[in-house]
Amino acid sequence: MPYDVDAVRQHFPSLKEGAAHFDGPGGSQVPDVVGDIVRTTLIGAISNRGSTTTSSRRADVVVLDARSAMADLLGVESAGVVFGRSMTQLTYDFSRTLAKGWVEGDEIVVSRLDHDANVRPWLQVAARTGVTARWVDFDPFTGELDTASLREQLNERTKVVAITAASNLIGTRPDVSEVGRLAREVGALTFVDGVHLTPHAPVDVGALGVDFYVCSPYKFLGPHCGVLVGRPELLELLEPDKLLPSSNAVPERFEFGTLPYELLAGTTWAVEFLANIAGGSGSRRERIVTSMNLIEEHEQGLFQELENRLLACDGVTLYGRARRRTPTLLFSIAGVPSFEVSERLAALNVNAPAGNFYALEASRRLGLGDEGAVRAGLAPYSDHEDVNRLVEGVAAIAQHG
Repeated sequence: MPYDVDAVRQHFPSLKEGAAHFDGPGGSQVPDVVGDIVRTTLIGAISNRGSTTTSSRRADVVVLDARSAMADLLGVESAGVVFGRSMTQLTYDFSRTLAKGWVEGDEIVVSRLDHDANVRPWLQVAARTGVTARWVDFDPFTGELDTASLREQLNERTKVVAITAASNLIGTRPDVSEVGRLAREVGALTFVDGVHLTPHAPVDVGALGVDFYVCSPYKFLGPHCGVLVGRPELLELLEPDKLLPSSNAVPERFEFGTLPYELLAGTTWAVEFLANIAGGSGSRRERIVTSMNLIEEHEQGLFQELENRLLACDGVTLYGRARRRTPTLLFSIAGVPSFEVSERLAALNVNAPAGNFYALEASRRLGLGDEGAVRAGLAPYSDHEDVNRLVEGVAAIAQHG
């Protein structure tokens, strides 16, 4: 079925303000149904989870529904879904928990392609435990992860391989299944940052063959929180630091304090919104896969148009040429600081921010230092008019300097 971007856009009140949003990689716009359910849940009668009162049962249903929704989105068991404040917080929590079993001489592997949230927690816990950190590089011209380099870094002492499913800076999509396979061969766990992949393509964590996968609902049309998924039987083996009276059941043992029920309700409806884009019948998981395939096709079409037109602009440099990418472009304009490019685009009501976007190692590897460049990311609500406005703004800046 054709993708009806106009129908999708009608559900985003923020778009009526008139901006062309290319800032989705930092946080997407939110559809009306998500905002409505957050408000309804927040002001309705709700209590801590339980089975005694209507309000406590309502909280329990909210949590279970959110686990089920995320399980359908990612192709996992709902018993393996853990909620947290953010992907960063969850990664810090799990890095500390996993490190309890490490000894001096053990090793971890991190990637220069990754967001710092999947780098620094591992480096910091490695430094505290005497564990060696090894790096996997990427080609700064193509943006491709060096799988051969990864293979060389792995051995029987490797405990964790931390890798991104898609670079939030240049969009590169490494072969995560191959990374997981190589890690398993040496008995290592794979921790995947799926924040930037989840909004742009169907995800099947089970098929990827990885151990942990983390993502952020606010990147796929939902509210601000974080999600980690892992196999329940693996989670059972982990003992996080926790309060004594709190539940020791999986996945609750990894969730500290009272969950934000209104945000979990919003997460459920963000998944429902994605599932309903394709319409039709079938299970929610089946509808999600169909919808995400439609979204991917729509975004990639716009992405090719955007990339080709920017390549034709004199003075514009694009970074990253990986074979498989999310619809994310990083660019600079000769003679114009990137923060100024972003400001001048903002004056045209085109939101394309500049920076390293916490992908610090990647920005440095590209020769951009800590300042980075301008990033333009597409979303399900992006359309041809948005692309036109961005290209025309960039062309004008490049022409006049």
